[in-house]
Order: sequence, then structure tokens, then C-alpha cells
Amino acid sequence: MIIDATNLIAGRLASFTAKKAILGETIDIVNCESAILTGNKGQIFARFKQKRDMGAPLMGPYFPKQADRILRRMIRGMLPYKQAKGVDAFKRIMCWKGVPEKFQSGKLESIDACNVSKIPNLKYITIGDVAKFLGGKLE
Repeated sequence: MIIDATNLIAGRLASFTAKKAILGETIDIVNCESAILTGNKGQIFARFKQKRDMGAPLMGPYFPKQADRILRRMIRGMLPYKQAKGVDAFKRIMCWKGVPEKFQSGKLESIDACNVSKIPNLKYITIGDVAKFLGGKLE
């Protein structure tokens, strides 16, 4: 299954993807930098900065700065990743910035239940904005 994350709410997309992966599907998510985080921009940036600043630089925990890795880490949080079934499910999920050439010809799916039109207000930012704030590459 190839999912286009453009204008999809990241948390809802992550829970949907985690459930499908546990059930055995292989999932590729493209355009991760266009997935949406809902809420106040300042609070979102503060939360991600706090996560990034946790721990010591040489000791961890290591939190990702790139958009595709941020979304993949969100999905990992919704999996039992310390158990064998969670590890296997996590291996079946891959996130990509943009649309790689191998997915150009494939059919990109969008999930209606995760669309940004479901939120009642316009307070949201993209994962790409968060990645840019954290200093990640947007290539």
C-alpha cells in the first residue's frame, strides 16, 4: 500500500498505518513533509524542541530532525516495538520525502478519515515546518 501523506493529519495517519502493519501489510508513505500536525504553532515547536533537547548529545535519546524520520518515529510510538510482532510491523513501514521514482507509476492512496478537512479550525502546521525548525534537511 502506498499512501500519500499530503494534507493528512499525522497522528491519525500513524495510528492507521500502525494497525495495518500489525495486520501484516507493507506500507510506504510518500510526501511525509506535507503531513499535518494540528494545534498552536508555538506549542508544537516548543514540544519538538523539548524532545530534541532531551538527554546528552552522546548518550541519547536521539530524536530525528528529518520529516520522514519524524513521522516514522511517531508510528513507532504506536507499535509495541520492543516485542517481536512490533519489530516486524515496524520493518514493514517506510516513509519517504517526496515521491521516489519507484512509486511514480504506482497508485497513491489517500485516507479520507485522516484528511485535514476533519478538523474544525485552521491551526496546523506541516511536519516539513517542524523539520525546518529543528534544522533537518528538506531535500
